[in-house]
Amino acid sequence: MIDITNVFIFFLILTRITSFFVSVPIFSAKGVPAQYKIGLSFFMALLLFPSINQNFISDFSYQDGIYIYYLIQETLMGIALGWIVQLIFSSIQIAGIFIDLQNGFGLANIIDPQTGIQSPLSGNFMYTFAILLFLSIDGHHNLIDGILSSYKIIPLSREWIGQLNNQSTIDFILYLFSEMFVIAFKIASPIVVSLLLADIALGIIARTVPQLNVFVVGLPMKILIYFILMLLVAPGFIYMFKEVFKQMIIAMKQFMDLMGY
Repeated sequence: MIDITNVFIFFLILTRITSFFVSVPIFSAKGVPAQYKIGLSFFMALLLFPSINQNFISDFSYQDGIYIYYLIQETLMGIALGWIVQLIFSSIQIAGIFIDLQNGFGLANIIDPQTGIQSPLSGNFMYTFAILLFLSIDGHHNLIDGILSSYKIIPLSREWIGQLNNQSTIDFILYLFSEMFVIAFKIASPIVVSLLLADIALGIIARTVPQLNVFVVGLPMKILIYFILMLLVAPGFIYMFKEVFKQMIIAMKQFMDLMGY
């Protein structure tokens, strides 16, 4: 006979994992069918259930509306972890925005297949390249390991929502936003600075050779310089993207430590 408590515990596990997969990059992409997300979440929860049920459950209760509170808490935990990863990953698209403001592509946006919204050309290219790199180094395995390890740090019955009011948590969230722009600037700075120097050179040419129509020559030249620079700095992008991936895992661990304290 099935123990009703085990059923309630299983759905709590399923809630955190499912909410994580619908908010984290790659797994939350619109191209991934909802059936796959739910199926993966279900089988992961099924595999994880025996260890969590034996080792990580303490003072569990599903009566008097407390279970609804636990469901909400688990949903928020999964979304929060996915949002942290998404926030750090978004630094790559922000870097593309910085670049497009200099190369003349600022008004040319395309639909991002991952999110279904408009994104800059460079940002979409770099984001897609980052996802392919992320998958090639098995980064998605690290995401799965991260959500699974969250049950060790934050058990199902841990009331962690009150930790959101702590100053350390607020400082961490502010740090994430600032780090997002710092990473974006580091990624974009070689190309942005080079294109800015090209603008300065075109300005000098316009002053010394007034007969030259800089507006006609300048934009195609900047686009050519942009493509050459993208080829030259591609190895550097690989290194920077790997650092972004490391930062994502570190940020997940830091948040879990704050909530599980």
